[in-house]
Amino acid sequence: MKIKRTHNCGQLKKEYAGETVSLNGWVENYRDHGGVTFIDLTDRWGLTQIVFDPTVSGEAHKTAQHLRSQDVIAVKGKVSERPEGMANDKLATGDIEIYVTELEVLNKSKTPPFDIHHADGVNQESRLKYRFLDLRGHQLQKNLLFRSRVTNIIRNYFIDNEFVDVETPILTKATPEGARDYLVPSRVNEGMFYALPQSPQLFKQSLMISGFDKYFQIARCFRDEDLRADRQPEFTQVDVEMAFVDQDDVISITENLFKLLLKELFDKDLKLPLPRMTYDQAMLEYGKDAPDLRFGLKIVELSDVFKDSGFGVFANAVADGGFVRAINIKNGIASLSRKDLDEMTPFVKTFRAKGAAWIKVNEDGPQSPIVKFFKEGEIEALYEKMGAETGDVIVFIADKESVVCQSLAALRIHFAEKL
Repeated sequence: MKIKRTHNCGQLKKEYAGETVSLNGWVENYRDHGGVTFIDLTDRWGLTQIVFDPTVSGEAHKTAQHLRSQDVIAVKGKVSERPEGMANDKLATGDIEIYVTELEVLNKSKTPPFDIHHADGVNQESRLKYRFLDLRGHQLQKNLLFRSRVTNIIRNYFIDNEFVDVETPILTKATPEGARDYLVPSRVNEGMFYALPQSPQLFKQSLMISGFDKYFQIARCFRDEDLRADRQPEFTQVDVEMAFVDQDDVISITENLFKLLLKELFDKDLKLPLPRMTYDQAMLEYGKDAPDLRFGLKIVELSDVFKDSGFGVFANAVADGGFVRAINIKNGIASLSRKDLDEMTPFVKTFRAKGAAWIKVNEDGPQSPIVKFFKEGEIEALYEKMGAETGDVIVFIADKESVVCQSLAALRIHFAEKL
């Protein structure tokens, strides 16, 4: 390579006008306008418009006629401000362009199997097969660069707080944790296997016993289990352990990490301490221990209202040690059809519930197939506990607690997405 870069493709501004610079990168677009050739040259930092003018360099202009998308090139030339009205305020380098005096073709590209910068509609198999091309896409590069920045902020935060970064073994012994281990056969010990770590749990506890006091690791973990929305077989976790601390110390170090991340990454101020709730409160009001708090739809306990109800499904559930709980969908009548309400029953059967009941709060009284079974005073007590108003829809689950929690937790998300 004869032309070594002096700057990157996202760096040059109009204050560089008049300077001679060198850039390396990939050809993204090629355009020929009246004998002058324009290309967009990209690297991971950005994009710069390159101009091949035959009056500046006839040789470079002639070679440029054969450039195509994804060719790898090096250019040398002078930075010029774009003509008036031609600036592109969507680009960091949109005020300038480079008039090339020297061009070196480092590598010619075959025709790519898909448009790298518009790959959303390409099937996943093709994108994975040509992963090295897919990763040239601006969004994927942006994602990986963002992840790198997050990791560095986390690492620096813990080091600044006197934590020790320790790499723990990957090839280790199987331990009784929450999932199955991935096993790796040993070449030197026939019939024996290593296990890949589900977490560094035992190692970090050993470090505490050894007196390291504060440990952290950006740890790679492996669990041989089926894919889920929030879990995959191979993942990275921020692993932390501290000695001589209590619950509040652990929460405080975590809260301050998130405060720093939000400030550094998004320039947002996070007010501390964060709201806290007990496990019991989370399960009662949201049905799960990791609730989505971006919307309401709190679950309300109604077992005391319906323990002696004339509606046998509710009364029997309470008598058998179960619970009756509900969510209030504010102004739900305007948004939900009868079909939406009827489809709740097959939806909650996924969570082993027998069905779901509902009541529409109309101006002229409650509307539901179940209200005819209610005793005097039950509707009034229900409305009071649910904060019901005209236009609302109240949705019930009556069953054992685990079924009630799972069903209503899923219904919260379902209706929040729907509305």
